[in-house]
Amino acid sequence: MNLMPIIKRPITLHRRWLSFSVIVLGLLWVAPAIAQTGKASDAEFGPVMRAYLGYLRNEQEVVDDRASRREINVAYYRRNSSRIRALRQMAIRIVRDSGNDYIPELEAVTRDEMRNLFAKPPGIGSLQVNRVINNTFRFLGVERAGEVFYLFARLDPYEQAELMQKTTLEQHGTSTSGGVLHNANGTGSRPRRVISP
Repeated sequence: MNLMPIIKRPITLHRRWLSFSVIVLGLLWVAPAIAQTGKASDAEFGPVMRAYLGYLRNEQEVVDDRASRREINVAYYRRNSSRIRALRQMAIRIVRDSGNDYIPELEAVTRDEMRNLFAKPPGIGSLQVNRVINNTFRFLGVERAGEVFYLFARLDPYEQAELMQKTTLEQHGTSTSGGVLHNANGTGSRPRRVISP
């Protein structure tokens, strides 16, 4: 009777178990350091940005949870995880570039999702950074996070109203500068101040 195949089998299983154990222990040792690194990077930001990053972490946890319960397919999981990563990258860039603890309402869409934001989507080739579209969204740029995402900032109601007023004035041949209304022929007049009695 040949005992060699019987002896080799437990040794191979033992090696696999040992390799698996080393990998798990390594991950357990590295995971707290990674978590601390994430928290340390959040410390450079103000309370608004930290809250936004926390919101994105919560969104990722929801997506992870739904994936673990098999409520969503792999493609949906991958796209939404990538979208969260793209939003995070853009938010960090905005705050670092501006030096302000302020994040506008951000939207990240793929090329095929443009109709989610626009009834008549702009051409991809016509998108220019900081260009306002439909007096509603400002194009911020492109982020590559697994997929290509086009990022937009939704203008707040005051910005939208100001842009609509400016558009209306331009359509009627007037513009404003320094509080002076200018007609199409170049003459200007200051609006009258109303004084209540």
